[in-house]
Amino acid sequence: MLKLDFHPTGRHFLQIPGPSPVPDRILRAMSLPTIDHRGPEFGVLGLKLMANMKAIFKTQHPVMIYPASGTGAWEAALVNTLSAGDQVHGKLHWSIP
Repeated sequence: MLKLDFHPTGRHFLQIPGPSPVPDRILRAMSLPTIDHRGPEFGVLGLKLMANMKAIFKTQHPVMIYPASGTGAWEAALVNTLSAGDQVHGKLHWSIP
């Protein structure tokens, strides 16, 4: 049976798109328990993150974070720019319900 607390020896690498070296501070952070995404600690983190994102993108406007895969982001972009009944043409043909 696989031991869940087993870690191979040597330097760890992120394999996508890599291998990319992972700094020790990141490896240490990954070993910490996650915080409750519905708790007050997460809310404070989210507000700080949003403020820092404005500085990174050099904007005073709101910054939106979309917690999904790339496919989820594409779907959101399409659904929010098209109307019901619009047809999208390309290699795949489908209609927005």
